[in-house]
Amino acid sequence: MSPWSWFLLQTLCLLPTGAAQRRGAPGAANCELKPQQSELNSFLWTIKRDPPSYFFGTIHVPYTRVWDFIPDNSKEAFLQSSTVYFELDLTDPYTISALTSCQMLPQGKNLQDVLPKDIYCRLKRHLEYVKLMMPLWMTPDQRGKGLYADYLFNAIAGNWERKRPVWVMLMVNSLTEVDIKSRGVPVLDLFLAQEAERLRKQTGAVEKVEEQCHPLNGLNFSQVIFALNQTLLQQESLRAGSLQIPYTTEDLIKHYNCGDLSSVILSHDSSQVPNFINATLPPQELITAQEIDSYLRRELIYKRNERIGKRVKALLEEFPDKGFFFAFGAASQ
Repeated sequence: MSPWSWFLLQTLCLLPTGAAQRRGAPGAANCELKPQQSELNSFLWTIKRDPPSYFFGTIHVPYTRVWDFIPDNSKEAFLQSSTVYFELDLTDPYTISALTSCQMLPQGKNLQDVLPKDIYCRLKRHLEYVKLMMPLWMTPDQRGKGLYADYLFNAIAGNWERKRPVWVMLMVNSLTEVDIKSRGVPVLDLFLAQEAERLRKQTGAVEKVEEQCHPLNGLNFSQVIFALNQTLLQQESLRAGSLQIPYTTEDLIKHYNCGDLSSVILSHDSSQVPNFINATLPPQELITAQEIDSYLRRELIYKRNERIGKRVKALLEEFPDKGFFFAFGAASQ
């Protein structure tokens, strides 16, 4: 799932494992590193105890794009740990059900009832464009696996008229050619969860769905409308060829594979919540963007990390004889 600050690094005694030789290292030759390659971070921290426990920083992209660059020491730590914890239990059907329920408007309400007419029409037009383009965006490999464009569109955007505007905004933000091409391959977090289950490790989660979901639903209506409008403006500009996104998924993958933990680009993998702060915005809209950014940082980073930190600390104290492997988002904000 999404990356967050490492509050835990301040509450527990951690030892960075440092650089490690990566299998498949040829791709690392393309890294624009600074200043020394010896300072690369392996995204693995060790907690001093017997047996040791670990924190591993994940990234929300298809695991096949990063797996060969994850150091052997990280993979070995995963294999040796008897208990693996994630942010959410990604293999529990209740998690998916609760996430779906959380995103829905109150019973009897539709998006057309709550959105301004012009924004609703632009949204509908953009989704029609995505549906038209999706067959062209899909890869031969996806088709070989039996994925069809209509099925994929419905899996992502089905029932969109019943969703709360904030979740529609996030959906629109992820309905891009790059994201569509990656569908059908588990993201790194889910892959690790499936592996842990296959290896019959004990698994758990440090969060409840509601704790991730409710803060987004807590944005006020004017903030959500602003965010949806800005997201649509961005997508419309991309379609017109008048905008290039400064940070792409490819950039994110490259920096992760290069072990560049300090790079600001990793902060752009935050729950797919776009950054709306733009110096070209009119003063009042800039204030709204700053208010949204401040609210999300407070709710989804600072409060959330403090809560997670306390739960991890409690687990380690309650089970001193267990070797834990905590797989959380790597980005530091």
